[in-house]
Amino acid sequence: MNAKTKSHVEVVFIYAFLLLMFIVIAYPLLWTIGLSLNPGTNLYGASMVPENWSLTHYQWLFFGEESNYLQWYKNSLIVAFSTSICATAMVCLTAYAFSRYQFAGRKNGLYLFLVLQIFPVIMAMVAIYVLLNTLGLLDSLWGLTLIYVGGAIPMNAFLVKGYFDTIPKELDESAKLDGAGHFRIFFTIVLPLAKPILAVVALFNFMTPFMDFLLPRIVLRSPENYTLALGLFNFVNDQFANNFTRFAAGTVLIAVPIAVVFLFLQRYLITGLSSGATKG
Repeated sequence: MNAKTKSHVEVVFIYAFLLLMFIVIAYPLLWTIGLSLNPGTNLYGASMVPENWSLTHYQWLFFGEESNYLQWYKNSLIVAFSTSICATAMVCLTAYAFSRYQFAGRKNGLYLFLVLQIFPVIMAMVAIYVLLNTLGLLDSLWGLTLIYVGGAIPMNAFLVKGYFDTIPKELDESAKLDGAGHFRIFFTIVLPLAKPILAVVALFNFMTPFMDFLLPRIVLRSPENYTLALGLFNFVNDQFANNFTRFAAGTVLIAVPIAVVFLFLQRYLITGLSSGATKG
């Protein structure tokens, strides 16, 4: 087999693999969209391409008398935006301190971040419940946000710290010679160069409240405080509930804010590590 033929075979295998991955990803998505357009509520009688498609389930979510979907959507957006902004800010400050300063306990603190990532969140559920109950934040969106922000620090600070380490410290020293202080260096030198990693952290923390079910299940009690994941679960979990098509319609709409935020942050995700500056 000559080099040209070998190259064509490799290209065929690459495209075949990409096609397989596309089918694996697209199949459940197309089924969910098709399921949401079926007029009935029975999962077994539904089809991916409904003959008589209908927007009945979407109409019920927004205008139904017994529907709390808009309230759940609002709750999820509040928690998502609050978590994304607060977690990104706290992670940046923490990572910058570990990256640029020398202080007692720095090395042990980094090890602690690594150790905390080993243990699953479910191990802390009892402690989280007791803590929120003591603070009076149980069944509260702000209590849920507080837990998300606290959990994001050890999970992301080590990652962002590694990114800050790749930004040359010579830039900091040059700014200090020009009279810049610590905060000015942080906001005008480091943060603009770290936009790609900050966009990743902000996006992941924005997505978490929409996808997480376990923590809201433990923290939230009132239906009016439910997030989307918890509220939609009741469509198929309550006694005599069989609203799988309605559940599918609700899950399809969850992708809308995540897609909007991703498109907004996309320009930062594809930019260079240090546009306009020397690096390395």
